[in-house]
Amino acid sequence: MSTLVNYRGEDEFCPGGSFYSNPVDLGRLFSIGPHVDMYCPPSKRARIGTPFDFGGNEFEQDKKPSIEVLPEECLFEIFRRLPEGKERSSCACVSKRWLMLLSNIRKAENCKEVSASNEVDMVTSGEDQDLESDGYLSRCLDGKKATDIRLAAIAVGTRGRGGLGKLSIRGNNSPRGVTDLGLSAVAHGCPSLKVLSLWNTFSVGDDGLSEIARGCHLLEKLDLCHCPSISNKGLIAIAENCPNLIALNIESCSNIGNEGLQAVGRFCTKLQSVSVKDCPLVRDHGISSLLSSALVLSKVKLQSLNITDFSLAVIGHYGQAITNLVLGGLQNVSEKGFWVMGIAQGLQKLASLSVTSCRGVTDVSLEAIGKGCINLKQMCLRKCCFVSNDGLVAFAKAAGSLESLQLEECNRVSQLGVIGALSNCGTKLKSLTLVKCLGIRDVPMGFPVPSPCTSLRSLSIRNCPGFGSASLAMVGKLCPGIQHVDLTGLHGITDSGLLPLLESCDAGLVKVIVSSCLNLTDEVILALTRLHGGTLELLNLDGCRKITDASLVAIADNCLLLNDLDVSKCAITDCGIEVLSCAEQLNLQVLSLSGCSEVSNKSMPFLEKLGKTLMGLNLQHCNSISSGTIELLVESLWRCDILS
Repeated sequence: MSTLVNYRGEDEFCPGGSFYSNPVDLGRLFSIGPHVDMYCPPSKRARIGTPFDFGGNEFEQDKKPSIEVLPEECLFEIFRRLPEGKERSSCACVSKRWLMLLSNIRKAENCKEVSASNEVDMVTSGEDQDLESDGYLSRCLDGKKATDIRLAAIAVGTRGRGGLGKLSIRGNNSPRGVTDLGLSAVAHGCPSLKVLSLWNTFSVGDDGLSEIARGCHLLEKLDLCHCPSISNKGLIAIAENCPNLIALNIESCSNIGNEGLQAVGRFCTKLQSVSVKDCPLVRDHGISSLLSSALVLSKVKLQSLNITDFSLAVIGHYGQAITNLVLGGLQNVSEKGFWVMGIAQGLQKLASLSVTSCRGVTDVSLEAIGKGCINLKQMCLRKCCFVSNDGLVAFAKAAGSLESLQLEECNRVSQLGVIGALSNCGTKLKSLTLVKCLGIRDVPMGFPVPSPCTSLRSLSIRNCPGFGSASLAMVGKLCPGIQHVDLTGLHGITDSGLLPLLESCDAGLVKVIVSSCLNLTDEVILALTRLHGGTLELLNLDGCRKITDASLVAIADNCLLLNDLDVSKCAITDCGIEVLSCAEQLNLQVLSLSGCSEVSNKSMPFLEKLGKTLMGLNLQHCNSISSGTIELLVESLWRCDILS
């Protein structure tokens, strides 16, 4: 059976071909009786060179066997009387015709005696069920493997083992790709299907999805991505026949529109999560009908849709159960839409909000969201070009429950806005992330340092070219409780800018990432290990070209808990690796030396010594280490994953 379940859709199920190309040849051969003595070599069809005549036309060698000329109705009656499991799987291996016939037999069409015996077999069988942790079989078909024949084989093969529970198909628009026929086989053979994902299945249309709806009433999650042949008709069939649907994801389905979403809202009362992206026929009527009907909907994602302020007003009024909201690319939604969504007071349970590339997010609407979403804990703004310092500060004052704030490419926000947000965010903000905010510049502060944000634990400022030493020193004074620091790509900071931050962190730094900070030297690493060596667990110095072996000496002497160290593209040598290997208190689990050209074959014994605790070692682009040395390391450090 495993051969059938794992069948990939080629013409032959077995590499050597079947014992007989026609299943009745065996019966015809044995019917000859003692008239002919012959030798039958294994795996080859018996060849009979002499014509036989058994009186009249009783037997003709070239005549087709009787079972092959039977109509499909007769074969259907035979097959539905076979027990599910090995018997049907064996028959399915005979030919594609038999496979497709078997795959189209519904469970309700089995003979009652056969169904009863199957239930007994399922209880007493000791065969490995190949179950996943969630309790059902799972299959994923990618590219050329996604064919109707393979789906039929999976449907027949898994039928006797409880049926398929999770199916993911990622097609490639090939001529032999999955069609409605393959989905029909799944619908007939897998009534217990709970999760279905269709990606790039251009030949699957409403008929196939309707068959799934009629045969798989337990369906809970449906994911449709780039399925242009599926329209409202197929989605309506799912809504009407699958009342247990809890998650729906529709992306780039050009023929799905308002009617399908209306049906989902009307019939799928258990729906908890919905995501609709890049569907040009979806408008306000569909979104508003869905959101106003789905009373337990908690996760909503709307991206690149032709909806207006009306849809956001509906979200604000009817989104009482929504906890996670993602809005992106809504070009037709104005400031009024976001403002109404905030002041409607319906998003009382909203905990996480992410907005990307929406022109309607302005200072006024952002403040309204902060006031209306009283339990908002996570806020992410990406490419919101109309948000300025005033809006950010007003939002920070209004959102009293905010714990995480992330700004990406919000170029109207400057140093003043960041400091104002930190000093007005209340006592719950734990994480601040700034990514590619080009409006931030080092400007001397003309006023006293505002009240500190003692609750902040994580500070991530990545690829903000204007964020320099002065800004970093100011943030360090404002946030004495920081434990995680990520300053990736800040080329402007120097030792003098980072040192005040290190000195002001009273809680002890646990995670420090200063990747590609080109101007940092050993001096700041010496201070870091001296001040925070007792708490530091991760240190990333990737691309800090001025870091030398002196930093490794300080790390070896002071870092007691360090388990992840990245010194890729640093100016370290074999001597530094030797120092690390001699540190008795150091228990590194991950070490990255990528691009360290001064590390050579001489470091092999030191790396072997470090390898007693290492789980990962990166030696990529270490040109001074030979391939032979790496092979020896792979053999000796068999528990460690080595990249080379």
